[in-house]
Amino acid sequence: MVDITQDGDVLLLTFDDGKANAVGHDFIDGMNAGLDQAAKEAKAVVVTGRDGLFSGGFDLKEFEKGPEATTALVNKGAHMLLRMFTLPQPLVIACRGHAVAAGGFMLLAADTRIGAAGNFKIGLNETAIGMALPVFGLQLAAARLSKRHQTRCTIQGTLVDPETAVDAGFLDELAAPEAVLDTAMQQAQALGQLPQSAYTANKLAVREPFISTIQASLN
Repeated sequence: MVDITQDGDVLLLTFDDGKANAVGHDFIDGMNAGLDQAAKEAKAVVVTGRDGLFSGGFDLKEFEKGPEATTALVNKGAHMLLRMFTLPQPLVIACRGHAVAAGGFMLLAADTRIGAAGNFKIGLNETAIGMALPVFGLQLAAARLSKRHQTRCTIQGTLVDPETAVDAGFLDELAAPEAVLDTAMQQAQALGQLPQSAYTANKLAVREPFISTIQASLN
C-alpha cells in the first residue's frame, strides 16, 4: 500500500491501492512504518499518491462494519494525523489530484503542500455526507485554513478546485501535474537543510494550542 524510497536525505512515501487510496488500517500502518524509518534515516519527508488522486478519504468499507469499527479506524487515523502534524522533520505533500475528507486532513497536517493544477477537487465533505467533523479535523482546519474559507470549507463541506485550495490553505502552491513531485522533492531537500532542532521547536510552539486540544480528545 505504501512504497518507501530514499533520495538523499529525503524519504519518499508513495501510496497507491489502484482505487480510492482509502485511508484504512493498512494505509495507516504503512504511513507509520515510513515515518518510523524517516525518524532514523531522513532529514525531510515527502508523501504522495498517484497521478490524478491523492486520497479519497477514510475506508468506507470499515465504516460499514458498524460504530466500533468506525471509531477504531477514525481514532487510528487521528493518531497518524497528529504524528504528521508534529513530525520533527519537514513534511511535504505532493498532491497530484483529488484530496477529499481524510485526504484533505493530511494536507492540513503537512508543512508544505504542492498541488497539481487541473480539474481536481480538494476539501472536507463531511457535512455533505452527513458526518460531524471530529476534534482533530476541526483543529487542523482552524490551524491551517484561511478564516475567509472556514465556513465554506468546514461547515458547508464545499470541495474546491486547486486554485481555490491555495487561497483557502489546503495547498501552498501549484505546479503542472508532471512537475508536482519533483517540485516537492526539491522543496523537501531545501527544508531538510534547516537546523532541525530549531525547525522542530518552532513547529511545535506555533501549533501547540491545536496539538494540545487534539491530544486531549484522544486521551
